[in-house]
Amino acid sequence: MILELTALTAQFPIFFSLIASVVGACVGSFLNVIISRVPQGLSIVTPGSHCDCGKSIAWYDNIPIISWIILKGRGRCCGTPIGLRHPCIEILTAFIFFFIWNHMTPDHAFCGWVFASALIAAAFIDLEHMVIPDFLTLGLGALGVILSGLVPTLHGQHEGLFVLDSLRSIEASLLGIFIGSGLLFWIAMLSAAALKKDAMGLGDVKFIGAIGAFCGWKGTLFSIFGGAFLGAIAISLVILIRKIRPSNNTTAGNTLSNPIPFGPMLALAGLLYFASLQIQIDHWFTTWAELF
Repeated sequence: MILELTALTAQFPIFFSLIASVVGACVGSFLNVIISRVPQGLSIVTPGSHCDCGKSIAWYDNIPIISWIILKGRGRCCGTPIGLRHPCIEILTAFIFFFIWNHMTPDHAFCGWVFASALIAAAFIDLEHMVIPDFLTLGLGALGVILSGLVPTLHGQHEGLFVLDSLRSIEASLLGIFIGSGLLFWIAMLSAAALKKDAMGLGDVKFIGAIGAFCGWKGTLFSIFGGAFLGAIAISLVILIRKIRPSNNTTAGNTLSNPIPFGPMLALAGLLYFASLQIQIDHWFTTWAELF
């Protein structure tokens, strides 16, 4: 089945790439619902899509990206502004789905879509609320183990005997969970002891474990230290902007003293590893291992 689908996509690459983008935009629309409702403890199923004024949104006003452009970013019923975040997430998800589809086999790409969707939702919830819900961390970790068993190539297992490949892939997934979450837990504990305050939430610890379920221990280590590097760049940019454009606003002045969410950095590093850098990073680890 997978081989047939792979051959079919090779015959009609533009068509299937377009389908991947459309699916991504639709998933992005649903991710907006998750990001908006889950932190408030609301159901993501009912009620259906509705405006801030309470009126239901018609299907033709709920088409990803297109409806926002047609409506000029405002609700049809009352003119309430619709945040720019909504089309941005839909476009981002569409692009990521397109990229993953065109760089992986269909079964691997499906796993990547699941992984990327959870990363996007977790990153934006963490940005807005400084928390990552358990269903996105523990749930993603469990899904990673299950998909690792169903798609052994997720962890590079393709020796030929499916049962053995599946078991080795599950082992790699579990190893990624325990090494990633264990290492980040100790980093969090040592940081808290040194700074005399919590420097990292346990949500991040569970989140890196979920990333490890899909990326293995090498991807987990890359996500931790790559995420820290990305965080350092982000902080440096904030400092630079403040020096160039100083502000007397008290809220703006306290920006750097506020906690900085680590989840988006972990998500970006994990996605970079999974979608683009896995071969290079794994080779780097192998090269270093051969020196010892």
